Amino acid sequence: MVERRGDAAVTTFHVLHVVRNEIHLGEEDAHHARVKRLAVGDPVDVTDGMGGVGSGRIKAIEKRGLILDIDRTSFVERPPEINLFVPLADKERMLWLAEKATELQVTSWNPVMYERSKSVSPRGEGEAFDRKVFARMLSALGQSGGAWLPGMNQQVLTVADLRDRKGIVLERDGQPLGQWAAVSPVNLAIGPEGGFTDEEVNTLLDAGWSAASIGDVTLRFETAAIAAVAIVRSMLH
Repeated sequence: MVERRGDAAVTTFHVLHVVRNEIHLGEEDAHHARVKRLAVGDPVDVTDGMGGVGSGRIKAIEKRGLILDIDRTSFVERPPEINLFVPLADKERMLWLAEKATELQVTSWNPVMYERSKSVSPRGEGEAFDRKVFARMLSALGQSGGAWLPGMNQQVLTVADLRDRKGIVLERDGQPLGQWAAVSPVNLAIGPEGGFTDEEVNTLLDAGWSAASIGDVTLRFETAAIAAVAIVRSMLH
């Protein structure tokens, strides 16, 4: 996880709590430091993924741990809320989406089992896959210099679970997304490979969701999600 401070490359470590003090990290972080060829005295940044950030230097690199000396801390306000409802889909494509969603500061990651998700194999679900998603998000947070990790909903939702919410359904036949006056929070539902069924779209529209489009071509779900989040993010700022 590397960002830049001035002209120097700075490695960012994820910590449970950002404090202006010594922070002791484990063997995995020590290994990461050695792989990056970091040395005692090198500058580092830290983040807890919940708005806390800090900077300091490496105090010691030990066989089983890493010690950082953090001397500056601050808090970054969370950006306007975007909740992403992602389809259970191909594992690698979901992982790529998790990375990019983190870079775009998505607020929450909510997996949904759509009708056409059921035929996908191998599908991204389960505790082991959730750990991979979290790891990918951590890496993306460090690379992007962000301060907030998306909240991960580990419960797999269905369309029925979305009826009590209001938001935007990404549909090719909807009104252009750029015409929406986005007001936070924004709930954004992305369809699966093969798209929503008519019944799913009608269920959401009947529940108060609105259909929005980002063009008249069929995009892969991860491409559509990132394009839509980028548009909404720019509107919210």
